[in-house]
Amino acid sequence: MYFTDRGLEELAFRRGGQEVSFECLTEQMRTFVDLHPEFETPVERLATWLARLDDEDDA
Repeated sequence: MYFTDRGLEELAFRRGGQEVSFECLTEQMRTFVDLHPEFETPVERLATWLARLDDEDDA
């Protein structure tokens, strides 16, 4: 199990029944980076990966 699995499990447990728009998600990610600028690169990489899920070349 990766360390991040704990956070993902908590997210699924606490928010799993909610629906969220990508607009809302991006705002939360921006807020997170504003509070934790050292995570700018990983957040940018995750956002890019999510944006390109349908692109076969980037999967």
